[in-house]
Amino acid sequence: MMKSSSEHPSMDKSGVTEPAAIDIDAADTAHETMGGPKLIVAASALYVLLQLLALNLYPMEAWSQRILHMTGGLALGALIFSGASYRVRGGSRTGTALGAVALLMSVATAASYLLVDRTLLDQPGMNPFSWLLIFTTLTTIPATWLANRGQSWRPADIAVAILCLTVGGYLIEYLDMLQFRAGAFPTTTDAMVSAAAIALLLEITRRTTGMAMVIIAAVFVVYAFVGPWMPGILQHEGYDFARLISYLLTDNGVLGPTLGVSATYLILFIVFAAFLQASGAGDYFVKLAFAVAGHKRGGPAKVAVLASGLMGTINGSSAGNVVSTGAFTIPLMKKVGYKPSVAGAIEAAASSGGQILPPIMGAGAFIMADVTGIPYTDIVMAAVIPGILYFLSVYFMVDFEASKTGMTGLAKDQLPDRAKLMRQLYLFSPIIILITCLVMGYSVIRAGTLSGLSVIVVSWLGANAMGPKRIFHALALAGKMAIPLISVCATAGIIVGVISITGVGLRFSAILLAVADSSQLLALLFAMVISVVLGMGMPTTAAYAVAAAVIAPGLTQLGIEPLVAHFFVFFFAVMSAITPPVALAAFAGAAISGANSMQTGVQAFKIGISAFLVPFIFCFNPALLMQGTLIEIVMAAITATIGIYLLSAAVQGWFFDRAGPLTRLLLLLTSILMIMGGWETDLAGAVLTVALFVWKKGGSYRDRFTAKVISK
Repeated sequence: MMKSSSEHPSMDKSGVTEPAAIDIDAADTAHETMGGPKLIVAASALYVLLQLLALNLYPMEAWSQRILHMTGGLALGALIFSGASYRVRGGSRTGTALGAVALLMSVATAASYLLVDRTLLDQPGMNPFSWLLIFTTLTTIPATWLANRGQSWRPADIAVAILCLTVGGYLIEYLDMLQFRAGAFPTTTDAMVSAAAIALLLEITRRTTGMAMVIIAAVFVVYAFVGPWMPGILQHEGYDFARLISYLLTDNGVLGPTLGVSATYLILFIVFAAFLQASGAGDYFVKLAFAVAGHKRGGPAKVAVLASGLMGTINGSSAGNVVSTGAFTIPLMKKVGYKPSVAGAIEAAASSGGQILPPIMGAGAFIMADVTGIPYTDIVMAAVIPGILYFLSVYFMVDFEASKTGMTGLAKDQLPDRAKLMRQLYLFSPIIILITCLVMGYSVIRAGTLSGLSVIVVSWLGANAMGPKRIFHALALAGKMAIPLISVCATAGIIVGVISITGVGLRFSAILLAVADSSQLLALLFAMVISVVLGMGMPTTAAYAVAAAVIAPGLTQLGIEPLVAHFFVFFFAVMSAITPPVALAAFAGAAISGANSMQTGVQAFKIGISAFLVPFIFCFNPALLMQGTLIEIVMAAITATIGIYLLSAAVQGWFFDRAGPLTRLLLLLTSILMIMGGWETDLAGAVLTVALFVWKKGGSYRDRFTAKVISK
């Protein structure tokens, strides 16, 4: 999710750098909060409010809700996120002139849609509206690139917003017919509207998340056309333009489950996150982490692990979480002795891990529930042990790194007042209410709404009481935060749609089955590589949606339970954010720490290494996903925790003191035995663990005793 521009690091009375509480007066300026005039702030708040009303009081048909969610969000995104690629002092005359022309053309396009004879829209061939729409779209989008970023009102971006709303109007008006004919025998107007919608979607995605996602989606669309000339398993019969492009704008593509999750669940928890930020609870989580762990060796790094885990579970973007919490944790990590690349990597690994930590899992749990049909509560329960294991692993990595380099923590007089923070534990109550509601069987929508309202009530007990003005700006901020996720979820639908219509996903499943004939482990390795590659450069939600469409069906055909199969691909989709060569979260951390991006990516991969091992283990030992008897689950959790500790020691080369190559090899072997499950491997691992502890601990005592004797 996006970080509000009004949130800056500041020094509190204790002297520690912490995020300042949101300044509502400062946020009142549109440029600071929304990057545009007050009218856009109001539009953003109204957009979110209408979404909440549709979810709770005025239910809508699924397609209609998704269309309004997407086109309204894209229109808002066009106004908030500039399409310009540079800032020109005094404005770009060419850009302004082109923008004015584009605005006039977009108004003409909207007017032509309102005035055109409706019988023309249902007939074959082009008509005035379809001509104007496609021509205006193809000329307006490039015009936005030449606009001046510094302008409050950019005519070309207003034109894009008008086009988005015009497309939305057509899709809603002809919804019944589109559901019947899209992807089968679409009209020319259907095809032109679909093409315009996809072009506008890709443009807003470019503005909010960069070119990587756009390029990947474009490659898939091109593949759908060139399939007849592709080799081997990539070959397919090919599709004509009208059929393909209209198919992509159905519930098999853009309007599919991923966007459905965004329209129903993500928007709720984005509002929840914005309310937490506005109430000061988000700042409180970070301060509490400083108070609990800041004084320990390598304290700021441990703070990053705790704070990023707390914020990451309600955050839909690994890179966004790095930017928001890393702005103050990374400089402090460098201050106590961590190398810049390690500091950025720790924040990246911790922020990415928030996506696998219950109860919200960065929206992944909702998408998984929607795709698999498995109850949300079952998915959250299954994620508990893997999520805890991951953060324990990162914590151990941080601690061993601090031990190796002799780091200390922050002085206690630099930390927040722990006693004061303990008196504010009530700020955790919205999260507790959310978990309680879900456990009691409330729907996700009801639970999310009640927890959001509880934030407002809880805020009245503290200094940041949320009155109408603060609530209004929190809603506006939620609108801005929602746009990148809306565009990403919709763009992921393009990829999923191409996979569906071409059948390439089934071919990958066939490959997995063929590989599994030789070795199931080899098939899982192949699935891991494909999941990571598909996720590179993509946000978590999109990465999982694509991997679930391509890889998960093949894993279930191998006999792996659907829950286990989807968790397998979900883990690797999440970890693609810290996997070189395209590690978005690590690159964000490198930008803050000033380190080399690739070095930071390698360090992040090393710190998050457990997440690349645990999925293989729960494929063979489902007890780690709460699948089994209570004794099996408890034993799996205990032995896996010991295994994670030993794995971290092996990777960092520290076990009471520096570990040589042989010790590291033994630690690695023992960790795998402990994590794998089964009494035979557990017993062997336990024997080796005891032997290693006795050997290293005894050696440490002998070294200290010898040193004392020599000194005397």
